[in-house]
Amino acid sequence: MKSRLFLIFPLLLAWLSAGCASLPGIVTLTPTLAPTAISPLTPDATALIVPATLTQPAPAVFTPLPTETSAPTAQPAPQASIAYALDALMDYDAKTLQVKQEIRYTHSAEAVETLVLAVRPNELPNVFSLQAVSLNGQAFSAYELDGPKLTLNLPAPLETGQSLTLALEYSLALPEMRQGDPNLVRPQIFGVSQRQVNLTDWYPMLVPYLPGQGWLLHDPWFYGEHLVYPLANFDITLRFSDPAAAPTVIAASGDGQPVEAGTRYRLERGRTFAFSMGKTLQVETAQSGQTLVSSYFYPGSQDAARAALQTTVQALETYSALFGPYPHSTLALVQGDFNDGMEFDGLYYLSDAFYGLYDGTERNYLTLVAAHETCHQWWFGRVANDQAAEPWLDESLATYCERLFYEKNFPAAVEWWQSYRIDFYQPAGFIDGDVRSYGGFTPYTDATYRRGERFLQDLRQLMGDEAFFAFLKEYAATFDGKIASGADFFRLLRAHTSADLSALLTEYFSAPQ
Repeated sequence: MKSRLFLIFPLLLAWLSAGCASLPGIVTLTPTLAPTAISPLTPDATALIVPATLTQPAPAVFTPLPTETSAPTAQPAPQASIAYALDALMDYDAKTLQVKQEIRYTHSAEAVETLVLAVRPNELPNVFSLQAVSLNGQAFSAYELDGPKLTLNLPAPLETGQSLTLALEYSLALPEMRQGDPNLVRPQIFGVSQRQVNLTDWYPMLVPYLPGQGWLLHDPWFYGEHLVYPLANFDITLRFSDPAAAPTVIAASGDGQPVEAGTRYRLERGRTFAFSMGKTLQVETAQSGQTLVSSYFYPGSQDAARAALQTTVQALETYSALFGPYPHSTLALVQGDFNDGMEFDGLYYLSDAFYGLYDGTERNYLTLVAAHETCHQWWFGRVANDQAAEPWLDESLATYCERLFYEKNFPAAVEWWQSYRIDFYQPAGFIDGDVRSYGGFTPYTDATYRRGERFLQDLRQLMGDEAFFAFLKEYAATFDGKIASGADFFRLLRAHTSADLSALLTEYFSAPQ
């Protein structure tokens, strides 16, 4: 899922120690600010200026885990039917959970003899303990748990159209969230800090099945994303062993309703389900159409949290008009106790550092990252992609959405945004690499985010606003709920324009499109 978004790790350490015809409502501006107009102390300026010796990972930091399939997806997979039902009992003081999980799955491709699940908590030692497995109500032992990969050898092939019910019982001992240099180690979001508990990618999930290729599960990597999320329905009951010790404010991907001894949460047609909680967590809300937007924050951050809330409401309205409606009744944004911004379906995090650096204006990272992460509710949530093989498909679009947000809501700041966010770095690289090909976090973000934004702006100028935005809206509608590929993107794009794209594709892509 998601982005490892333009971290400001070096600045954070220092801080802690001391165009064309306009679409209605959108103003098209051409950036004119020179790089010298940017202060060298801006968050993003220090974020990606690192010694050359840090741009490559140390061999001991990351050991790839074997997977069954890691080839890029060329076509969207036929849609299977997946429903998750979880009952989670949490000891909040001990930071442990006991979980009963049921997965109801209907297969939609050729017959398979195995099922493959991603178990992200098992990437870390002593966190995940699988205690029981049953298949269609019968105890089942023909499985292998190898790091974050759970493989089940079925007793008989599962044919297209056939369904099964898989039940798992397991416990989680939540780890401490540890942070480090993003060029060397992934930011850790799942786990606990002194004031926050985050349940993200915390349950075993079925990975997509690609006809003719198999189950799609990439190796974890030390930056970027590697999971591909098929659409699913979620029904989750969260209970506490000692309700008196439980936090009273909990952020969740879906709407929650009280039930006996807990709260029942539901999310239909979602990619993920995440929770965040803490005993000092506070919340303010606002309404955007049929969607309740909730901003979760910690004492001392109220002004920044209100600004993030307002940005999210404006972004929802902007993107709903451009790409089609936001599909859920709630959206949560959470002040994350880590050096990252990260999207999940129905919930996203903003780095705690963005709150501390908020300056009371729209020209700051709190605003632009909130606009970025909100847009992932379309380019990740509604339309998924293979984030390891083709990360540009969601990150380039989400970064370009920042520009669209400013065009609509703060047109006088568009030139600032283009210079501050993109042009200052003089980004290089083809945008169509897989996540492993870039050799470090900095070249990955330069190509996938910044050069990706330039590609989309150049494409818009070549096509004209009417055709460009008609294409994006149809792309969102056509692949809503599916897993799209670059081939899908360009096939639909060519139906919306007769312009010669060859020079543009040669400039930005290493492979023919």
